[in-house]
Amino acid sequence: MQRPLLFTPLQLRGVVAPNRAVLSPMVQFRATDGLVNDFHLVHLGKFALGKFGIVFTENCAVEPRGRVTEGDLGLWDDGQVASHKRLVAFLQREGALAATQITHSGRKGSTPRSFDKPGELGPADAGWRKWEVVGPTDQPAAEGWLKPRALGAAEIEGLVEKFAAAARRADAAGYDVLEIHGAHGYLLAQFLSPISNTRNDRYGGDRAGRMRFPLDVARAVRGVWPERKPLFLRVSAMDGAGGWDVDDTVAFAQALKELGVDVIDCSSGGLTGAATAAGVKRSLGFQVPFAAAVRRRAGIATMAVGLILDGPQAEEILQAGDADLIAIGRQALYEPFWPLHAAQALGCDPDWEMWTPEYGWWLEKREHTLGRK
Repeated sequence: MQRPLLFTPLQLRGVVAPNRAVLSPMVQFRATDGLVNDFHLVHLGKFALGKFGIVFTENCAVEPRGRVTEGDLGLWDDGQVASHKRLVAFLQREGALAATQITHSGRKGSTPRSFDKPGELGPADAGWRKWEVVGPTDQPAAEGWLKPRALGAAEIEGLVEKFAAAARRADAAGYDVLEIHGAHGYLLAQFLSPISNTRNDRYGGDRAGRMRFPLDVARAVRGVWPERKPLFLRVSAMDGAGGWDVDDTVAFAQALKELGVDVIDCSSGGLTGAATAAGVKRSLGFQVPFAAAVRRRAGIATMAVGLILDGPQAEEILQAGDADLIAIGRQALYEPFWPLHAAQALGCDPDWEMWTPEYGWWLEKREHTLGRK
């Protein structure tokens, strides 16, 4: 039978993803001083064992105040690189492309973890403290959020270099794929939307002005990220507040394509509330139309995400030409071996050969015991 697209390799510049299943970036709040630790090795390592073609770390802040919480990973200091190398080596040994995401939280930084109780900022014994947050203006994300300090033009230029420096560190750590986080109401998304960006200088005003800083970041990162390695950028195709929509995203994607961005990761929402507050009715594959629109109208590869639960659903998206890659987030937390189960459901691994042999050998024998083979 013809091999499903989900399990067809994809060439991305000078690297090849062994399949189209991607572990989406998901913050875990378990870092200290931005360093990768044993938790991250175990947490992300199991997805490589589960045969995701690309495994993303959570977002890595480009400076300490760019973290969402004090427990976020970072790539703001050369001393953090060594901790990433151990993780990268394991992911690659298991056959996955190792990927990371760089970000700045902007006005949505210095927050509690999503599951903290009211009044908490983190683990009770960790001593986490709030810090100053910044944004395009001094308007907070919503009522109850910290009031940011508006960035000056020189500071914005400095942040462009901090993104580039983080990209250099990601390369030094050995990552195969890099993504810039421009979604979910974090700093780059704050500049894109007229709801949050009411500046009247060269970084505000019309869409071209509001895109200037994010495009400067993409240009600087592409300039230091090796030519043979692909660059992704995550967008909120709709900002969830009525200021930025799919037409804007298509125009942004066209400009990013000219700068050498390879894949647009199409999410939505988060500008004025929780990171994934989309203002879009949630149903299976509810964000796939965003990836489809950007892919067709901007002529650039896209990654679809959002309530994609199983292999047949993912295959249908790929066969329809709606996306080039399928990102799995919360479903992967529930089902870390999602790609292997998808392969079983699609009938392309009847002999358990895709599994790491330490698992596949035993599982294949169990099928005989159960009389299924």
